[in-house]
Amino acid sequence: MPVTVTDDKGKFLSNLEATDFRLLDEGRPQRIHFFSHQEKQPIVVGFLIDLSNNSRIHWKTYQDAILELIWNLLPGDSKYSGYLVSYANEAELLVNTTSDSEKLAEKVRRMKPGGGAALFDAIYKSCTTRSLIKGEPYEPRRIVIVVGDGHNSAGTHSLEEVLELAQRNLVTIYGVSTTAFGFANEDRDILERLTTETGGHVEYPLNNLYKDVSGYLSNPSDAGNYALTVGTGGYAAEISKGIFAAITGISGEVTTQYVLRYTPDVDPEGRPKLTRKIRVEVPDLPNVRIRYRPYYYPNPVPGVVSGGQ
Repeated sequence: MPVTVTDDKGKFLSNLEATDFRLLDEGRPQRIHFFSHQEKQPIVVGFLIDLSNNSRIHWKTYQDAILELIWNLLPGDSKYSGYLVSYANEAELLVNTTSDSEKLAEKVRRMKPGGGAALFDAIYKSCTTRSLIKGEPYEPRRIVIVVGDGHNSAGTHSLEEVLELAQRNLVTIYGVSTTAFGFANEDRDILERLTTETGGHVEYPLNNLYKDVSGYLSNPSDAGNYALTVGTGGYAAEISKGIFAAITGISGEVTTQYVLRYTPDVDPEGRPKLTRKIRVEVPDLPNVRIRYRPYYYPNPVPGVVSGGQ
């Protein structure tokens, strides 16, 4: 299980050892039999790009940021692979698993938003239809990055279904929210749940960007949100700064996590459970923030597609 540890300001803590961690499975302490904190750990990462109408705002800047993210996480080394899924009215695997970042970049350059949002189908497709890399899901680890607002208005799969599928496939989901400044997002909880329950988190690059930028007027709109009137060139600069900071934060976390492995030592008299709760602590640093997968499915389910083709 990948684990991220930061201080209360979000700065990564990179000097911890295996003995600093305490890991519990259903409340029972576990013996960590594998520990790693190597830089640039092997990963296979799925880029899931929202091409619904909701992504039209600031699309060009997001498009540039997605390209930077791809080049950052797929540097041309065979240890790092990725694939590209777009979703609008339907989810489509545009580029199958490859170490060639240019194949993904070429498709991203041609993308144009428009249509619905089959987010759950995109996650399902990323877990079931792409080619696998030898060694998954342990080395390389499985990462999915959703660039979207969490909205799902199309497709056939449900949130509960894809959450279980991602958990069973040991996929960690991250999100880069495309919700524009001043707009409410009723689907925020969906993106938060997809990420926190798989050990990732959401970045909100367009939140609170404009407090230090002069020349703006906040005008109430009919929908009860706020429309910004551009007054200076700081508008575009702040948007780009926020989006690229979010991309940098996620790529940095993905490649600098602690990796812990254990074989569950469970109570033989305990009742079987559908899921088992995990807790990770750093006892000597009680104020740190720790992100990890909070539960897992201990038993396979016959007939459930797992791990792709």
